[in-house]
Amino acid sequence: MVARLLRATRPPASQLARRVSTATAAAAPPAVAAAPSISHSELRALQALESRVNWLSSLMIHHANNERPKRDGLKVGGHQASCASSVSILTALYTKVLEPQDRVAVKPHAGPVFHALMYLMGRQSRDNLQRFRALGGVQPYPSRTKDLPEVDLSTGSVGLGAALTCFTSLVEGYLRSKSLVPPAWPGTGVVPDRPGRHIALVGDAELDEGNVFEALLETWKLGTKHTWMIVDYNRQSLDKIVEDQSSRVIDRMFRLNGWEVLTLKFGRRLRDAFERPGGQGLRQTLVDSYNDDELQRLMTNLGGHCYETLIEAFDRAAQSDGRVCFLAYTIKGFGLPLAGHRDNHGLYLTSQQFEAFRASHGRSEANQWEPFDGLPDEARALVAAAPINSVPTRRHSPGPVCIPADLAPSVGGANAKPVSSQTAFGAVMLELARGDSAFAGRLLTMAPDVTTTTSLSGFVNKRGIFTSGDSEPDNFRAARAPGVASLNNWGKSARGQHIELGIAENNLLLCMAAAGLSAELFGHRLFPVGTLYDPFVARALDSLIYGTYMRSRFMLVGTPSGLTLAPEGGAHQSIGTPLIGTSVPNLLTYEPAFADEVKAVMRAGFEHMQAEDGGAVYLRLSTRAVEQMPRDLAADSALDDAIVRGGYWHVPPHAATKVVIAFSGVVAPEAIAAQRSLGASAALLQVTSYDRLTNEWKERRGGSYVTELLGGIPRGARLVTVLDGHPSALSWLGGVHGHPVTPLGVTEFGQTGDVLELYERYEIDEAAILRACEQIC
Repeated sequence: MVARLLRATRPPASQLARRVSTATAAAAPPAVAAAPSISHSELRALQALESRVNWLSSLMIHHANNERPKRDGLKVGGHQASCASSVSILTALYTKVLEPQDRVAVKPHAGPVFHALMYLMGRQSRDNLQRFRALGGVQPYPSRTKDLPEVDLSTGSVGLGAALTCFTSLVEGYLRSKSLVPPAWPGTGVVPDRPGRHIALVGDAELDEGNVFEALLETWKLGTKHTWMIVDYNRQSLDKIVEDQSSRVIDRMFRLNGWEVLTLKFGRRLRDAFERPGGQGLRQTLVDSYNDDELQRLMTNLGGHCYETLIEAFDRAAQSDGRVCFLAYTIKGFGLPLAGHRDNHGLYLTSQQFEAFRASHGRSEANQWEPFDGLPDEARALVAAAPINSVPTRRHSPGPVCIPADLAPSVGGANAKPVSSQTAFGAVMLELARGDSAFAGRLLTMAPDVTTTTSLSGFVNKRGIFTSGDSEPDNFRAARAPGVASLNNWGKSARGQHIELGIAENNLLLCMAAAGLSAELFGHRLFPVGTLYDPFVARALDSLIYGTYMRSRFMLVGTPSGLTLAPEGGAHQSIGTPLIGTSVPNLLTYEPAFADEVKAVMRAGFEHMQAEDGGAVYLRLSTRAVEQMPRDLAADSALDDAIVRGGYWHVPPHAATKVVIAFSGVVAPEAIAAQRSLGASAALLQVTSYDRLTNEWKERRGGSYVTELLGGIPRGARLVTVLDGHPSALSWLGGVHGHPVTPLGVTEFGQTGDVLELYERYEIDEAAILRACEQIC
């Protein structure tokens, strides 16, 4: 197809010469060395493996769409062309370049290529390949939780895997600065002899995702190292041909953020052709000087498909510890009948095309799934000797870290003054920072330029800001001059335990996701705690879901939240975040009202973050100070347990109860006051985790905690639910035992005002609660 297109669309020789010359100039900085870096036998083995990997990935998709029985009639799908453009790059990486400590995010649409390589390495089963995109089989996009453990980083959401490698590199550097080097690989006694390289293979169109360039800017700010990004520059996206000269824009964006860029445009065969006698004249007559087969092989010999070029570039980059972008020119559909077709993204080979493709690879139905059948011995030997394949597993399993029974003894208690849940969070973090527990040493905080306004500054003042570069003093704090001195200590050093990020919430969640995988990736457990304004959880939702999909372990603190952030207006007032906290899998959500509850759920959250079946934690907090309860949770283990399980009774129901007021979070004063006004006819329930209650109820029904908790409510009673968020977060409580519900909450965008007038306007104040209860009574 390439040869036919070239002859059909060939410009005049002089114009062709200008195009070739311009393209060569664009690729010039910096040139890759011409000396061969691999032997002829290695080249032969790599090409044979590439052919087999391309065949297996195409077979996987063909089998799923055309051979495996279908029950629903739907197209299964797959991306044969997108796989083929990356086949040479991934074959080179996994057989020659990668070592066990290197971590890779494979572009989503190259999943079958990755699975095929794992199959050749004996780390994936034929049965799983044959169930590609079926229940229990390999996933269409590599998944660290659903595929076998060789997947380092999931990459289903375009652009996020690419950016995540920037932060896994930062996290490994952070650990090493604390002398927490990766331990020996399980079962081997072999300790990695160098830091890992953090590598993302991305499609060129994947760089349209803005979060990639947000992350690049952060790599410049934070000085991350050991990071490679390999751009599969096939110049095709789903719908279109990538804009002309986009390579120049990509080049400049990376360089602007301190990356070295290696452009791999021409392969060895093309470079040799340009050096043939005739020089510039050859370029003018290039098309006519080859027959179709020769021209096909020559013009598809781009840098991203040439092993000499790829290995030379990887070897060069390995000499430094910096950040390197490889702009690797490739062909979408390389080696397939649909190579270069503008519509090939969603296409796959027809049965007729596939049969011809099968014959060209020397395969039959009897041997089509055989990994090495018909390959030279050197190919099998190359896979067996692949450095990344030298350890039984690349996942670490460190033991749990001991968490203090009381995170902060001074927080809460019977004599506590009015305080907000956000302030209580900050007080817990400050007291931990003042201590010397092993757990405190594993805390890593981070915020997107909102450290001081989310109550993290106390922790940061004590523990410092982390930098991977030279230490930097806080000159404002050191000055101590009138009008200059600052209460905050922003000195930076390798000892710091806080990462200060720019105003980019996606970067926060990606950095938290990376730190939350530290136990499995690097053998040392961290407890990442990140803060952001609660309404902007939605802005970072894609990255939040991405982190929880990988079952990363982190604590996200959304604060302040809701209408209660009254003067800020609707742009800063969250409505739907309780529903986000409830609906996102692998995310345990709490909305405490009182300081002692904050401390209790934080401790439970940290335990959850290191539990075998655990995950991430989300706290929805507020800046509104509320009167504290005169109690001591340290002496009331049953109440402490109830808070952690999701709810408890302030005033339990009895046989004459007519109405139950069920509330969550910062509206505690209004709910408590309404119940007191009603007296004995009303019960009062506080829900500390609508997430935990509803999801446990869904899973267990009759055996759930909420079933037991609401079991004493008389059949004739009604529920009034209230929170500073969407009412759906609590309105489901009536369905547990069939009680009618009047749900109060926020369903409109708010506006500026004070708390009292906004609570009245949106009907979550005491008077609104009483009106709802009186209508029932």
